[in-house]
Amino acid sequence: MSAAASNSTTFGQLPPSRWPGERLGLPNEGTRSVGRVGRRIGALALDWALAYGAAALFFSMSGVVNGFAVTAIFVGLQIVFIPTIGGSIGHRLVGLRVVPLQPGWVGLWRPVVRSLLLGLAVPALVWDSDQRGFHDKVAGTVLIRF
Repeated sequence: MSAAASNSTTFGQLPPSRWPGERLGLPNEGTRSVGRVGRRIGALALDWALAYGAAALFFSMSGVVNGFAVTAIFVGLQIVFIPTIGGSIGHRLVGLRVVPLQPGWVGLWRPVVRSLLLGLAVPALVWDSDQRGFHDKVAGTVLIRF
């Protein structure tokens, strides 16, 4: 096998994208481009705030909010809203949407896998040059602008 052929098939040797989403066939900017860091952080902050508020309302004891309840609510909201409205509440408020790499509906298993990994936080901190976190790579999804 030639060096060029091996570079195109070996993950660790792929050249970086010139812009996030290039290797996925997505535009550099505008509609359907990969959601950038600012929007992602905004969406994440909104979703965690909603989860924290719900946990404070239903699961706080003596003014102390249960961290496990916050995480469980956060993951649950992701699992419910990604297949129903195309993203979490935070995603939708900042103009983002979770879509599968293959055309069609995101399905049920992708949001479950993606959300459980996101709840661990570490996979979301590991990105490739297309700005897809490990949780998106495993689930076969990408977060785009709409």
